[in-house]
Amino acid sequence: MVSINRMTIIGNLGNEPEMRFTPSGRPVTSFRVATNWRYTTPDGERKEETEWFTIVAWGKLAEQCNQFLTKGRLVYVEGRLRLRTWDGQDGQRRARNEIVADRVKFLDRQAAGVTAEAKTEEAEPGDIEPDDIPF
Repeated sequence: MVSINRMTIIGNLGNEPEMRFTPSGRPVTSFRVATNWRYTTPDGERKEETEWFTIVAWGKLAEQCNQFLTKGRLVYVEGRLRLRTWDGQDGQRRARNEIVADRVKFLDRQAAGVTAEAKTEEAEPGDIEPDDIPF
């Protein structure tokens, strides 16, 4: 049976990326992205809800995200959803959903056209084409 685990979001960074290294020296960068959903209630009241996503990038993609991203920047992220569990210092079991990124596009003007992908060797500047936006 075929299965798929794919997440795609566009949102703004809520914090500065945090880059760390595994004991073997492999880079990993994590950051949070906020997406907004605006709607009108049946009573005509306008509402806005914000969803937060934790993004994790590995290897060269981690290095590029750490180099180019800053708080507030608009990004497009593709990856897979992963449930990470661990034991907290208080002995309690903890869990968090994360998106493990394999593609990140920087959509704002500061880095227009810079694309970071897990398989790319270097990010190259260029123009964003309409086909680059997934909707």
